[in-house]
Amino acid sequence: MQDYDEVTAFLGEWGLFQRLIFFLLSASIIPNGFNGMSVVFLAGTPEHHCRVPDTANLSSVWRNHSLPLQLQDGREVPHRCRRYRLATIVNFSALGLEPGRDVDLEQLEQEGCLDGWEFNRDIYLSTIVTEWNLVCEDDWKAPLTVSLFFGGVLVGSFISGQLSDRFGRKNVLFVTMGMQTGFSFLQIFSKNFEMFAMLFFLVGMGQISNYVAAFVLGTEILGKSVRIIFSTLGVCIFYAFGYMLLPLFAHFIRDWRMLLLALTVPGVLCFPLWWFIPESPRWLISQGRFKEAEVIIRRAAKINGIIAPSTIFDSSELQDLSSKKQQSHSILDLLRTQNIRMVTIMSIILWMTISVGYFGLSLDTPNLHGNVYLNCFLSAVVEVPAYVLAWLLLQHLPRRYSMATALFLGGSVLLFVQLVPPDLYYLATILVMVGKFGVTAAFSMVYVYTAELYPTVVRNMGVGVSSTASRLGSILSPYFIYLGAYDRFLPYILMGSLTILTAILTLFLPESFGTPLPDTIDQMLRVKGIKYRQTPSHTRMLKDGEESPTVLKNTGF
Repeated sequence: MQDYDEVTAFLGEWGLFQRLIFFLLSASIIPNGFNGMSVVFLAGTPEHHCRVPDTANLSSVWRNHSLPLQLQDGREVPHRCRRYRLATIVNFSALGLEPGRDVDLEQLEQEGCLDGWEFNRDIYLSTIVTEWNLVCEDDWKAPLTVSLFFGGVLVGSFISGQLSDRFGRKNVLFVTMGMQTGFSFLQIFSKNFEMFAMLFFLVGMGQISNYVAAFVLGTEILGKSVRIIFSTLGVCIFYAFGYMLLPLFAHFIRDWRMLLLALTVPGVLCFPLWWFIPESPRWLISQGRFKEAEVIIRRAAKINGIIAPSTIFDSSELQDLSSKKQQSHSILDLLRTQNIRMVTIMSIILWMTISVGYFGLSLDTPNLHGNVYLNCFLSAVVEVPAYVLAWLLLQHLPRRYSMATALFLGGSVLLFVQLVPPDLYYLATILVMVGKFGVTAAFSMVYVYTAELYPTVVRNMGVGVSSTASRLGSILSPYFIYLGAYDRFLPYILMGSLTILTAILTLFLPESFGTPLPDTIDQMLRVKGIKYRQTPSHTRMLKDGEESPTVLKNTGF
């Protein structure tokens, strides 16, 4: 019996139908680049200090000395969260006493910012931090916003995989796309931090759900050679394109509400794609809906100008496939056999570590020396050559070695950051960008690799669970960056070490390079270094211990 790739080989690899699917699904990812990192500017924290009311009866000398000083990066700056007791210095000002000459400032009593804060507006006109005073005692709320967004991404990763495997890739893609766009729009009308954070959680749910659904939909519709290009140069570069536009929008729109409105508009433009993007024929076949799958395949042939064969699925194939495919599958199937269990555990570790590195380095851009908008733009631009490299590696080299190479590059460079002299901070920025390059290349390849390891019946669920694990890493990533308050090199040491250890783990995963996508659990490739019991139902084994996925046999799943 033929597999899906053989049945649909007559369509060709790069006809008009495949090009439409490629570019339309890729275009649907652009808003994800906006929403993914928009918090860098929405929750930006400008320089600030306690407000001294204009109504306070202070001389110009005392007004200039109303704030205690603190050390920051080796220089004295006004304290962000304290001021001298206003009643006391008003009294001294009225008596004509001079600060420093008649009054020892170090002995003066201090108080909090009882009249609010003054925010520097050179970089941001307004952010959620300046609007709701998320500083000093409330400074924990800004990083919590990031964690809540990624918490939504975590929940979305978990449920979207199961919903997509049950209700279809296309339905979940557009429902979650609407969820992301709709709740982003509602954020503009947030009355307080709690409302903004709750809506941001829901935006996160939609953001990753439509990304995974679009990725799996394209992977299942496109042929083997185009599948790799779609997963790297397609989806990922269009995501980076949205990411690159973010600092450009933010540079010209410095108010957070107007910026959010501008970033929401492109999502609305994606909804007409419903009439052009079909459901995955692979998924329809896995549900036993062969007639609907055949309609889509024949329509694709017509678009490509190809005459489809009179019979695409013969009766024996339909009967055999129906007996297998109409069974329902749950998340427990990802742990059912020893092999798929090991693949799932290793994928979880791999995705989590890569996510810590990718999002940690992306969120760290405001802390680098130089212009915050330029640093963010460079962080986005460096992803493009990373995706090109990932595509070249996936096209010509084994998956395991490609992943390990990218991870070793990213991890080792981050470890070298601590050796850079303080006066060569531009070199440190370059090393961070090279580290982002390596981690981004690995992040691009891990989607392809994971999708190739899991079979059709649980592929979206497998990618979804792996993506769920990566979101645990993204939730933790802001706190890796905040460790820099204790030692500015500690985040790079931790991220670099974890990345290198994960590179070693990658070498034990099975190699999927040059093999067809498995459709059932028993067709999956074998994890290295583990002995498996032989059963009569097993098919011919390859020299390295991997089962050939080209032979379809049902062993009870």
